[in-house]
Amino acid sequence: MPADVPAVPAASRATDRPGDGSPFALGLLLRRAHWRAQTLMTEALRPLGIELRHFAVLIVLVDRGPTVQRDLAAATGTDKAGIMRVVDDLERKGLAVRKAVHGDRRVRAVEITPQGVELFDAAHVAAEPRAERLVAGLRPGEAEQLRDLLTRLAYPTDGEA
Repeated sequence: MPADVPAVPAASRATDRPGDGSPFALGLLLRRAHWRAQTLMTEALRPLGIELRHFAVLIVLVDRGPTVQRDLAAATGTDKAGIMRVVDDLERKGLAVRKAVHGDRRVRAVEITPQGVELFDAAHVAAEPRAERLVAGLRPGEAEQLRDLLTRLAYPTDGEA
């Protein structure tokens, strides 16, 4: 081990087990919770013929309206090639369409279709029992508290990323 790297006691080494006191513990727990939530939501979407990556784009389209692909990529954390594949899939399924942007023939905005809105609403209905299952082990009020805490972590008021 290099001389300038301090030795770390074994007790503080990162794990993803309950009780981990390492500086990585929160991130590891969030990752494990994300995997569990992702699995449950994937189960909800599968019968509808879409994946979470498709649903993430539909969320942005419902929230923002027609959106250019580069902004969809930024909003969903997807690269340019990945967002093109997702939009291609949504178009094939009739859930979204690309439309020319007035004033710039090179740019296309993606817009959700009425069929896409129907599927978006159906996904919420399908997800409800799984969302309940996700928080079933929490006491009354804790799901709301968790949502509040995660919101504050995800959207810090001090502008920190």
